[in-house]
Amino acid sequence: MRNNRYRLSPYEIEVLKKSRSERPRNVLVIGDLHCPFDLDEYLEFCKQQYILYDCNEVVFIGDVIDNHYSSYHETDVDGLGGGEELEFAIKRIARWYEAFPKATVIIGNHDRLIMRKAQTSAIPKKWIKSYKEVLEVPKWNFKVSYEQDGVQYLHGEGGTARTKCKADLMNTVQGHLHTQCYTENFVGKNFRIFGMQVGCGIDFTSYSFAYAKAGRKPAIACAVVLENGTVPINLLMSL
Repeated sequence: MRNNRYRLSPYEIEVLKKSRSERPRNVLVIGDLHCPFDLDEYLEFCKQQYILYDCNEVVFIGDVIDNHYSSYHETDVDGLGGGEELEFAIKRIARWYEAFPKATVIIGNHDRLIMRKAQTSAIPKKWIKSYKEVLEVPKWNFKVSYEQDGVQYLHGEGGTARTKCKADLMNTVQGHLHTQCYTENFVGKNFRIFGMQVGCGIDFTSYSFAYAKAGRKPAIACAVVLENGTVPINLLMSL
């Protein structure tokens, strides 16, 4: 039987390769989740922004898991036990993994809680499973920090994005501060940089955030960094 399928010429193949390589990097930045205490509607919101802004890369800005049961601070005695909370968190994270199977995940302070407890107990690293193994996300790439297109992505435990970007003279994207969502630009004689706070995707009604009930409400938001790191945009979710 004759094969009528159209075949690209060598010239057309080269043009296609060039167009793909020249496509700008558009990064979706997902705020702190604190699974299993993430907001139900936040996942769909992030998926919509990924499509709307033609994103081709995803960065989770840290604290994908809460580990409330293992906190160094007081925990809710009526909350989930350690095993229950972890299994619930894994199920919640599975939704995100299905939506974004390839992603860079910044390691936040809540993500590190179990590692810190192991260190406090002098447990050798060889006994500890990786984040990928525990959370069942084999294609996610966990990093303390990530740099791409002149932008550094950090969880941000040492201050705000505006102070960090000025200290490093580098475009900076951070999470950690649940009530802050902004982008601030700084222009000098020989530089132009921005500091971005992403916001978060937490369920503020959860017992895990009881410590903050008297304070400001969280900024439920994600962000995009478009055109190879040159166009940062905050995206607040309507509640």
